[in-house]
Amino acid sequence: MFSTSDTIVAVATPPGRGAVGMVRMSGAQAVPIIQRLTGRDLFQPRRATLCRLVLSGEDALADEVLVTSFPGPDSYTGEDVIEIAGHGSPLLLASIVRAACHAGARLADPGEFTLRSVVLGKRDLVQAEAVADLVDAVTPAQARAAFEQLDGVLSAAIGRVEARLFEVRAALEASLDFPDEGYHFITPEAVRLGLGDVEAHIGRLLSTAAGGRVIREGALVVLAGAPNAGKSSLFNALAQAPRAIVTAVPGTTRDVLTEQLVLDGMSVTLVDTAGDRVSPDAIEQEGVARARQAARAASVVLVVIDGSRPLSSDDDTVLLASAGQPRLVVVNKCDEARQVIRAWAEDEEIVVSARTGEGLDGLRAALVQRLGLRSAMHPGSDPLVTNVRHVQCLERAQDAVVRAAEAAGVGSGAGMSSGEGVPEEFIVADIDEAQRCLQEVTGARSSDDVLAYVFSRFCLGK
Repeated sequence: MFSTSDTIVAVATPPGRGAVGMVRMSGAQAVPIIQRLTGRDLFQPRRATLCRLVLSGEDALADEVLVTSFPGPDSYTGEDVIEIAGHGSPLLLASIVRAACHAGARLADPGEFTLRSVVLGKRDLVQAEAVADLVDAVTPAQARAAFEQLDGVLSAAIGRVEARLFEVRAALEASLDFPDEGYHFITPEAVRLGLGDVEAHIGRLLSTAAGGRVIREGALVVLAGAPNAGKSSLFNALAQAPRAIVTAVPGTTRDVLTEQLVLDGMSVTLVDTAGDRVSPDAIEQEGVARARQAARAASVVLVVIDGSRPLSSDDDTVLLASAGQPRLVVVNKCDEARQVIRAWAEDEEIVVSARTGEGLDGLRAALVQRLGLRSAMHPGSDPLVTNVRHVQCLERAQDAVVRAAEAAGVGSGAGMSSGEGVPEEFIVADIDEAQRCLQEVTGARSSDDVLAYVFSRFCLGK
């Protein structure tokens, strides 16, 4: 399905005009094609050469470009790669691509350059996906997590887990190969320790998934509360801009209002909502319905309580509706006299004043911790798992390891050779399944459908 026998070409810079634009070619004919387009025979590897391109055709356009040659296998794809940096006119870049196609190349499919790098062994599937994540990164945390995976940190961690599985499997298979030796090459206790170690390592990786996905995809934080609790004032204070209308009239906010912000290096969508109360007003009823819908989809709900007055039935309604969801209870208006009597024993209240800014730093810190990001952002912690596909593969691997441990009878300490336990063949089958799942993460075993899905979201020039 994936052929690397032809030469591909594409614009590698974003659409639109700019000072510089780049066209990338990869394949066996990349060097001959640029030789024909420039009239030059020699290009020194990894050194930019100033050339004049004369593009034949109806318009016969010309441009001065810098051509850089990256001979394979020491290139991005592992093939001969040519990068042509010219002026960033879409017309000129399109003309260069057309000229290359007329000279024997074809237009690359989305992500095909990176796909070739995987097929030719320059990087694994985790690293390839990290390329797209790094291109898409809009916050420091996203860029840091993507580069860590591009650097092979997650792949190395998965490789260590698989190597430990292989040790156990090899010993079990040796027992199968020499059934008449009178002893086995691994004891049930060693199987227990080995599989327990593997399960613990997979568990640690999966424990980073919640925070990792928030870093990669962003978090949705919804402010909910009774009318006039100060949600819009808190929204403006966190957004550091007067985005929401603030008045003393309850029910001012009628619709959801969103603002993008970066919190401790991660992307957060902050949502202000209508005050939750029973109202005869049809417009306000719709606003309340939308507020409740947004709260149900939130990564974290900020339940805002007016700290200057006693709890109301509307406060009770919001606290009850958000029970069981990830939430923080925020007592606002601490600069005024507090009369609130606590009624949410499971939550630690965060006291703030949206008007003066008191307590906002503590709220931001608590929000980062509630989203599961504090440990994820510390250097030296376990590699972050940020991708849903990786999570699914790791969960399947963990299930297979658990089945293998149960088949070995590790819970009762049963011996494998005495007939009290399950034969080694069954344990080996589950270990093999776990290894396949781990290899699917890195692409050591990936179907064409998986590869097509992964690379479908890449741009043409990658």
